[in-house]
Amino acid sequence: MTATHDLASAGPDAPDIDPDVFRSVFRRHAAGVAVVTAQGVHGPVGFTATSLVSVAVEPPLFSFGISVGSSCWPALSTAEHVGVHVLGDHQRELAAVFARSGADRFGPPTGWSSGPHGVPLLDGVAAWLVGRVVGRVPAGDHRIVVARAVAGDPHGPGGPLVHHQGGYHRLFH
Repeated sequence: MTATHDLASAGPDAPDIDPDVFRSVFRRHAAGVAVVTAQGVHGPVGFTATSLVSVAVEPPLFSFGISVGSSCWPALSTAEHVGVHVLGDHQRELAAVFARSGADRFGPPTGWSSGPHGVPLLDGVAAWLVGRVVGRVPAGDHRIVVARAVAGDPHGPGGPLVHHQGGYHRLFH
């Protein structure tokens, strides 16, 4: 998959919405919480993402967005495989650690091991996938990474963790 143009530059020359209004609208949009990981040259990298999307079943594709300013971007810009971890409602602190700039994300108390293709897999997550990266699409100050699932486990503990209005929440049934 190759991008023919930057998605942010598409469309007419209408003025952009105020960035604060844009962020405020998406704070009202509840989203599942995931952690994306990869093996970098200097060790494992990872970040909290609310942009995980199932793209297709045939073939099994998923995507997520990452800022090119992220400390994880250099590793993810060249990674052949990535892991996505759907966090359970018992993992608010894990989500916060992987969202915090400068945090020792893979140090104690984070439990993890090397999984398929050397991808760091986090312990105790609700579900995970490992994917082979098939594309990186420019989208403004982000890249949309598309991967083809090659391994996974949907049988972890907990209900879903959700991000809404700037915080982490559990769903009640």
